[in-house]
Amino acid sequence: MNITLQDIGRRYNREWIFRHIDYTFSVQNRYAILGPNGSGKSTLIKVLMGSLTPSEGKLTYQVGGNTLAVEDIYQHISMAAPYVELIEEFTLNELIAFHFQFKSYLPGMDETAIKEWLGFEKHILDKEIRYFSSGMKQRVKLVLACCSSSSLLFLDEPTSNLDKAGEQWYLQLLEACSKDRLVIIGSNQEHEYAICNEYLEIMDYK
Repeated sequence: MNITLQDIGRRYNREWIFRHIDYTFSVQNRYAILGPNGSGKSTLIKVLMGSLTPSEGKLTYQVGGNTLAVEDIYQHISMAAPYVELIEEFTLNELIAFHFQFKSYLPGMDETAIKEWLGFEKHILDKEIRYFSSGMKQRVKLVLACCSSSSLLFLDEPTSNLDKAGEQWYLQLLEACSKDRLVIIGSNQEHEYAICNEYLEIMDYK
């Protein structure tokens, strides 16, 4: 999967969030979209995911040399972000089962492996998500995104609400689950994108 941006811009009302982005995100690379809070990182990620339409420019998705329509891109995406909500009325067991009705497991992963990655005590599995701490919810979001089979993995502020141990856990999870995927991370914290080998500075496109 490659994503090509040609003169991409996005604005709200009269204010441009970013403009004139010419860039290609290529498969098997790990990208960090960098910039301070409020600079437009999340907006760019939403444009790349097809959930926001660019105000100008052209966005192209290619899989194996074939162009993919923007309305079909969701089939190739996994995503974790603070603004993506979990279904809080579900227990963890119910949420995992529900999620994987729509997504396939990443090769080498299954329900047992996911629960092992989470590392929660057994009684937590039948607890409703609304009773989880913010750090527990973030772990669930990250595991569901990283352990789903998808060619595109988007992570926005991935260590939000995680403590130091959680940050190390996240890096181990990402290392285990990022092979042969296009990974794009929105961040302003160096530890979150230590795994990345390419960087896009959003402030260069103001």
